Amino acid sequence: MAFRIAHLLLFVLLCTSAVLPLQAQELLSADKAFADTFRQVLDERGVPGGAFAIVRDGRIVHAAGYGVRVLGQNDAVTPDTVFRIASVSKTFAAQLTALLVREGKLGWDDSITRYLPDFQFKRAGLSQQLKLHHLLGQSTGIVSNAFDNLLDANEPLARVLPRFRELEPICPPGQCYTYQNILFALIGTAIESATQRHYGDLVRERLFVPLHMDHASIGKDGFLAASNRALPHVKRGGVWKTTPIQSGYYEVLPAAGINASVTDLGKWLIAQMGHQPEIVPPSLVEELTRKRVRTHKDLKRRAWKDILTDAHYGLGWRIYQVGDEDIYLHSGWVEGYVADIAYSRRHRTGLVVVLNGETSGISDITTAFWRQVLGVPSAAAATPSVARNTTAPSRPPASTAAPLAGSPSAKGRGRQP
Repeated sequence: MAFRIAHLLLFVLLCTSAVLPLQAQELLSADKAFADTFRQVLDERGVPGGAFAIVRDGRIVHAAGYGVRVLGQNDAVTPDTVFRIASVSKTFAAQLTALLVREGKLGWDDSITRYLPDFQFKRAGLSQQLKLHHLLGQSTGIVSNAFDNLLDANEPLARVLPRFRELEPICPPGQCYTYQNILFALIGTAIESATQRHYGDLVRERLFVPLHMDHASIGKDGFLAASNRALPHVKRGGVWKTTPIQSGYYEVLPAAGINASVTDLGKWLIAQMGHQPEIVPPSLVEELTRKRVRTHKDLKRRAWKDILTDAHYGLGWRIYQVGDEDIYLHSGWVEGYVADIAYSRRHRTGLVVVLNGETSGISDITTAFWRQVLGVPSAAAATPSVARNTTAPSRPPASTAAPLAGSPSAKGRGRQP
């Protein structure tokens, strides 16, 4: 009997040893196919440069840069090149807030007027009804992207906030999805009032430093201090051009003020996926990613609409449902940059993409990845057929590093998704 059991165990071990390398090889092949898709979309769109990182089982398994940091120059994008990540910054604001709530320094049900007594809307008493969780949950009830156009015009925030006295709600707080940047950023005021510390200092101290996000910074000065940084580009008249660094969204640090590399953001994903529990407690992550308000517009979002079955916003995170599986994600867009971050708990996999050119092609890149991970049939082989831009810059070879350890309604560029 013991002899038979020993042979059975040997058989199982032999089978397992044959299966595991095959699975690993399939994942490597899938990662290579994604890298090819990434390069193809950038080439077809003529985007100057970008980078991505794939996270799996608690580590960065593939990170690469492609193209150039500045159009017309030869400095290559690497996994450590710093980009503006725009609204992906919201995920950090939510996490810091959750830590402070756990410590009793803030409360989810605190009214914003507790920390900003003079803040008012047109309707008397509405500001008192606005809670911190409404700010982070994009459920303030005020018309979406309120006064983002003034941020686009680089208007100082101190001159923008009084304009909210002109606005009536379109629904009571907590009852509908209305995406904001300025109102979201008021969480920074609450944090600074409760802690008597600067918001940026707390983000660095509580998140960047312990997670070894060595290239991450907050604010315009932090971005300019990075020697390996990608400059912004926009396409005008069919031609890609560099554009000045837009300062307005650095006025709203919690909403859009962080700069980071894909290496940094890969470490952020690792923490979100439960591998740094002493810094980012999983119970807090679950609270932030609980479905709170349905985001109907996302069901019509380009490239995603064919695979989404539902969409919600949590606190600083979106939750997309594909079939019966959830993806936790956020995107960012500020003049000259786009960014995506997303992960699946079930598949223990995450993806970060950053580009230094405004393009909807980022959705083609990210949906191609998630179609493969989730086993969703590809759309046109998962890589779009896009007219080649003959003005695309010449590109240095891809740089890799893998694996690595561990009106008021006018929409601004820091806007959703």
